[in-house]
This record gives sequence, C-alpha cells and structure tokens, in this order.
Amino acid sequence: MTYNPLIRHAQATDASALAACIDAAYAKYAKRIADMPSVSEGCEEDIANNQVWVIALGEEVIAGLVLIAGDGFMKLANLAVHPDHVGKGLGRKLIEHSECETKRQGFSEMRLNTHVDMPENIRLYQYLGWTEVSRNDNTVSMEKFLPND
Repeated sequence: MTYNPLIRHAQATDASALAACIDAAYAKYAKRIADMPSVSEGCEEDIANNQVWVIALGEEVIAGLVLIAGDGFMKLANLAVHPDHVGKGLGRKLIEHSECETKRQGFSEMRLNTHVDMPENIRLYQYLGWTEVSRNDNTVSMEKFLPND
C-alpha cells in the first residue's frame, strides 16, 4: 500500500491540531534553542489570513505549510512534519506544493527564514536548491528562484 496522504487547505477547525503538530515537530529544537519563539502561535490567524495547507490522517494533522504572499515573492513561513511521520516524504511533498503554488500565483521567488541552530534544516533547504542570502543574529535567510516552465 502506498503512503500518499493528500494535501488540503486548512480549515479554521484545524487550528489546534495544526498547532499541536507544529509544537511536536519543533520540540527537538526547543531543547537546544533557548531563544526559540513560539512557533505554533497564531495558527488561527494564519488560517484566516494566509495560505495554509495540511496533511491529515483522519482527524490528526500530521504536517502543515504556511505561505505568505509578499511584495514580489512568496514566503515559506512555516513547514512542519509531526515526528511520528518524518522520513515519509511529507516535507518534500509540502515543499513541492509550495513551489507549485508560488508559480501558479505568478511568483518566481521564494524566501524563508530559519534558525542558525537548525543546521539540518539549512542543509535540507540547500539540497533542495535554496541559497543562503544572509545571517542576522540567529536568523538565517534563504531564497530560491523558480524556473519558468
């Protein structure tokens, strides 16, 4: 049987499940990053005001993606995969979805920020074609230009 859960737009009723998924996904970082901000705060507002997708198995949200349209670019604001579902390609699936949405909406540039103490995430994004453009204190800013198909 193929493991291929579907990505769908988040609904207001997904907010608490999405927050729980994000908290679980970032728990390993919270142990090593003393100044880590609340990464799940504002899920209701994100769902209402931004572009949010989830992957769910039944009622459980197992992954989520938040995109925010900027001035000439799309920001990948959050991407989280519940640790019980890591290694199944869900993160890559959400990143591919974010790139398709970015292009569909007429953008060719994506941006994101991550934490300097998340080197595995930085390496993953670099592997997927992202370029580090700056570091400011603990923030690593990255960008990716998408080819026109």
